[in-house]
Formats: sequence, structure tokens, C-alpha cells
Amino acid sequence: MSARLVVVGDTLLDRDVTGSVNRICPDAPAPVLDERSVTDRPGGAGLAALLAAAHGVEVTLVTALADDAGGARLAELLTAAGVTVHPVRLPGTTPEKIRLRAGGQTLLRLDRGGDPQPPAEPPEAALAALRGAAAILASDYGRGLLRQPTLRAALAEASAPVVWDPHPRGPAAVPGVRLATPNLAELRQLTGDAGTGSPLSTATRAGHELRRRWRAAAVAVTTGADGAVLCHSGGTPLVVPPPSPAERVEDTCGAGDRFAAAAATALAGGAPVSEAVREAVAAASAYVAAGGAAGLQASPPPAPADPATSALELIARVRTAGGTVVATGGCFDILHAGHLATLRAARGLGDALVVCLNSDRSVRGLKGPERPVNGQDDRARLLAALDCVDAVVVFDEPTPHAVLSRLRPDVWVKGGDYAGDGAPELPEAELVRGWGGRVVTVPYLAGRSTTATISAARSRGDDLVKGAV
Repeated sequence: MSARLVVVGDTLLDRDVTGSVNRICPDAPAPVLDERSVTDRPGGAGLAALLAAAHGVEVTLVTALADDAGGARLAELLTAAGVTVHPVRLPGTTPEKIRLRAGGQTLLRLDRGGDPQPPAEPPEAALAALRGAAAILASDYGRGLLRQPTLRAALAEASAPVVWDPHPRGPAAVPGVRLATPNLAELRQLTGDAGTGSPLSTATRAGHELRRRWRAAAVAVTTGADGAVLCHSGGTPLVVPPPSPAERVEDTCGAGDRFAAAAATALAGGAPVSEAVREAVAAASAYVAAGGAAGLQASPPPAPADPATSALELIARVRTAGGTVVATGGCFDILHAGHLATLRAARGLGDALVVCLNSDRSVRGLKGPERPVNGQDDRARLLAALDCVDAVVVFDEPTPHAVLSRLRPDVWVKGGDYAGDGAPELPEAELVRGWGGRVVTVPYLAGRSTTATISAARSRGDDLVKGAV
């Protein structure tokens, strides 16, 4: 089932370093991990968005992203998973959680990113997404995005049902949320409840207290393998056990995100809160049984020799110096004067030009089996040799959305059919504007195109053959 779910909250980069331990460090009583693999995935609100998208939900994520390699990696992973990202500029560096794992267990977690920094104002595209949502999930990880005044005002005014997944270091929910989803430990910290009595009595007592304080319609307290306790306007709580006895596991990372995303998705489809909580318990139980976050299919980090890494380093240098990064894209199958005019015009709009180049497979999908005439390596080499081009990045997808999300240029330039009165809107325009970028068009030289060049060459070849007969 498709639903317009908007997730708002802090996103982290989770990195699992997996290996084996066969010896102790000679200079300290610590195990030595021999690294075998490294896996990246979005964490926090990004994980909630990823999990919802994996189950056929139309997901938009409003999150704070730093202008660094970690932020670019998150944008790449999320976009590749089908999540539409509206980034809010985050000062500082991307928060990372690095888990060192061996034998199915976490040996150590290393946190990077330092103290949270206040995010910038959200772009209008993010606020418009909230206004058009069927349901909203506020996924708080205590790093400050949900304290942002403009976002809080938009959440308070939202007509869609809001699910608030809290964090003890985060702010209170905006008044009137449909459902808050703390786990039992979070609930005790949020209310100051000492936790006397059974887990059920604590969940009921503290759940009603939180509902009163936050003026929430309901509070669903997740209790791990025992399911959830729903505290609503009636005095008797609803206990929702898992569909089948759940196995006790060590790593339940992400189960709360799966629960909250499933509940919000059910509310988007018109389900009452009690049914939404039942669906959420079932979804979270299935997620943990399938291996949790460790069972997710996630991409390895890009290799250091990746041209995109060089482009990101270039972009970082330009922005550190206060410059403007420009990007353009296309097939550039047979380089001609029209291409050169467009590239020079684009370079004149900033301090560095990055060309996003369609791969051979991408060109075949767009132009047909006889294209490209020149392979991607040759095309990239010719472009990189031009004095107006500072970097070239090859992308394999039909559209440049994923690579743009990774590079996040200040200006995106296109020409040809997208220039002039009555021309269609660029497909990438909304994406680029989402991080505050500008979209411009520049004209091609009249009569210059790759298709026309190929057609003329074939015509001349036919004439030569006829003349030789």
C-alpha cells in the first residue's frame, strides 16, 4: 500500500565494521578485530524512512545534513532506496555511529560528530511536504532538529496525524499529536517515574502521565519482546502482544523505528490508533526476527578511487574558500561545439564545474541499443581534458537524482529542450531546490546536436557507398 508519509528528524550514518577476533592486543588488554567488511546505512530518522520505503510506502524525509562526505553518503543511500530527501543545512559534521562487530556481537561502538549544532531554517519544499502529508512521523534522536521553531510550528499546524517517537534528550511533542511511541526506558526518563511495580503498571501509570503532559491523543509504550501498551482516553490500557512469542535477541537496533513507521503508515491509511498499534507490533516483531538492522541490504562505502570522491573533495575545497559549485549533466556521446558552448556557459556561473555523465548502460536505456557511439571512459576522458571542466562523475541510473543528492551543487545547469518559453520543468528542479540550490538553463548553439551529427555522418557514408558502386 502506498501512502504519503513524511518523516522528520535527526539522521545519523550507521557503519558496521565486521571481522574476527583471534588475539589480544600486545600493548593493552583489548581484543584485536581483523576487519572483513564495512557496511553503511542511514540511522535515526533515516532508518525509519528507509524501513517504510522498503515496504512500498511513498516516503519523504526532512532531515538535517552536514555539507561533508558523511552527509553526501546519507543522501546517496536514501535516494537510492527511493526516499525523497529535503535536507536542512546542518553546521558541523555528520553524526556517525560505528559498531565494531565479531561473531554476531557488538564489541564496541564509536560515536563521531560531537555536540549537536542548531540546524538552519528548513526550505519551503520541506514545509510544503508537511502540508501535503497523509501522516507525519517525528523521529527524534536528540540532536536538535525537532527543536527548530519553524518546523515545530509546521508540525503543530499539520492536518495529518502526527506520530512522535521521542528521545530523552529531545523536546516535548507538539500538542495534539495522535500517538507518542516511547519505549519503557525512555518513558521513565521523560516522566521521572521510578518504575516501581511491574512493567505493565509502570507503562500504564507513566504512559497516562506523558499523555496528559503532552496533550497527546494516545501513548503506545513499547515493551520489547512483550509488545506494547496503549494508553488512550479510556482508563483501561490496551495490551498488544506480538503475533507469536518473540525470541529474545541481543541487537534490536531499529525496532522502535520500524514500530513508529508502521504505526504512522497505518494512520495514513485511515486506521484507528488501536489497529495502528497492532500493525506496528507485528511489523517490529517481524523486523527483529529477520535480523533487524544487521539484516538490511546495505551498500558498502565508496572506494577511495571513486571519481565521485574526488569530486566531493573538490567541492569541499571550493566551498571552504567561499566559492560556488556548478554541475551539469548529459550523455556527451559525440562532443561537439554545442556541448562546448553549454559547458563554458555553465563554468562561467561559478568557481568549479562538475559534469554528471550518463554511463554506457544509462545511455542505452535513454537512446537505444546503438548508443553510445563512444564508451563512458573515452567520454569522461575527453570532458575532463576541457579547461572548463573541473571534475567528471559517471552515474548508472536513468536520471542524475542520486548523484545530485550526493554532490548537492549550488547551481544545476541544463540546456537544449529545457530552455525557452513553454519549456517543461527540469525533472531535477525540485530536488535541487530542496537543499537551496538554483536551477538555470543555457541555450545550445543552433543546429548542433549529437543526433544530427550521427545522422549526417551516416548520410555521407551512404553517399560514398553509392558513389563507389
